[in-house]
Amino acid sequence: MRGGPGDAERRQRWGRLFEELDSNKDGRVDVHELRQGLARLGGGNPDRGAQQGISPESDADSDGGLDLEEFILYLQEREQRLLLLFHSLDRNQDGHIDVSEIQQSFRALGISISLEQAEKILHSMDRDGTMTIDWQEWRDHFLLHSLENVEDVLYFWKHSTVLDIGECLTIPDEFSEQEKLTGMWWKQLVAGAMAGAVSRTGTAPLDRLKVFMQVHASKTNRLNILGGLRSMIQEGGLRSLWRGNGINVLKIAPESAIKFMAYEQIKRAIWGQQETLHVQERFVAGSLAGATAQTVIYPMEVLKTRLALRRTGQYKGLLDCAWRILEREGPRAFYRGYLPNMLGIIPYAGIDLAVYETLKNRWLQQYSHDSADPGILVLLACGTISSTCGQIASYPLALVRTRMQAQASIEGAPQLSMLGLLRHILSQEGVRGLYRGIAPNFMKVIPAVSISYVVYENMKQALGVTSRS
Repeated sequence: MRGGPGDAERRQRWGRLFEELDSNKDGRVDVHELRQGLARLGGGNPDRGAQQGISPESDADSDGGLDLEEFILYLQEREQRLLLLFHSLDRNQDGHIDVSEIQQSFRALGISISLEQAEKILHSMDRDGTMTIDWQEWRDHFLLHSLENVEDVLYFWKHSTVLDIGECLTIPDEFSEQEKLTGMWWKQLVAGAMAGAVSRTGTAPLDRLKVFMQVHASKTNRLNILGGLRSMIQEGGLRSLWRGNGINVLKIAPESAIKFMAYEQIKRAIWGQQETLHVQERFVAGSLAGATAQTVIYPMEVLKTRLALRRTGQYKGLLDCAWRILEREGPRAFYRGYLPNMLGIIPYAGIDLAVYETLKNRWLQQYSHDSADPGILVLLACGTISSTCGQIASYPLALVRTRMQAQASIEGAPQLSMLGLLRHILSQEGVRGLYRGIAPNFMKVIPAVSISYVVYENMKQALGVTSRS
């Protein structure tokens, strides 16, 4: 691989580029000049590249432009990052990126691109006609232009941050290095948490009905959706439909934060500084992060189930419920159903990720000629389908978990282990018994997804999360 020039030569080259971009010769490059320069240089989106170049991080004195020192500092940081990315794509470490390495890199992200598409990407950077890209060609192409191919896919196809259907077993989203550096990652997580809170509150009656049917529905009582709603309203009035919603909302913030932090630490511990994980690696890291978060907040899951199933006047509130469980059943009660819950992460997260990546890949193959942005409807449809498939696969374990959480509070209910409960349900009710309550669970998916997306977009605007164009 050809090494980069010395520092003095680099500064001279950057100085010449600065002079070329500074069309009015005022010693500053503003957004308008940078946009014109990028359009003249060709390749990429000049509007986006200009906004990315003159960001709050690179414009230290916040005057809306870059002087020579700010411009050089921005290019230094960008060149270091480009070198790391070049090394990660140059898989055989021969100092050149060829067509097969471009295909492999996209395949690692779960995106299959054709030979023709890979050649098109390579041609856009290959200046000497060798059908390979060396470091200088790579650096000169991307130094001012944004890394659209990889970062756009990460940005536009966020899944778990955007959509909340009441289950927290999805693999965390990847955030680009730019989003981490600018602080956009935590704003997106806050927007996602607020969206989840509103979405869960809006669909709380259906969620409580699901829990009610999981525990109380059987072959003998033939409890259905209308019967379950009628029974809950007769027992506690209309407000009782929201029992358990408070703690369901309360656990969003700690779970999201723990999962994100655990995911980043696991990534770093296993794969070092590798910026973007392969799909299989994301599944491993995401599943471990989900298991970590669930372990920490699991007592809240038990309290949610007990509060959702409580009778009028049974508990004075959250703390009273927690104290009574501790007093009567001991601390182990807060981890009833923990094993099926952990086992449920694997089918849910695996199928959700696999289906979502398949749908994403199909759309990118057929429709992403000009942009990786799928639009609202495609994103919602892909997220809804993948999450629903994940739920179907893991639902029997979720039902067993809920019954184990609740069985100590139900008079006369047998205190069974996970396998004992599975055998009991199959012998008494057959396979259908493992899917009690799945109808209201499906009914809440579309309203939950719609509400969470609308709130997420509005929260992003309120928090100043920049969008890509």
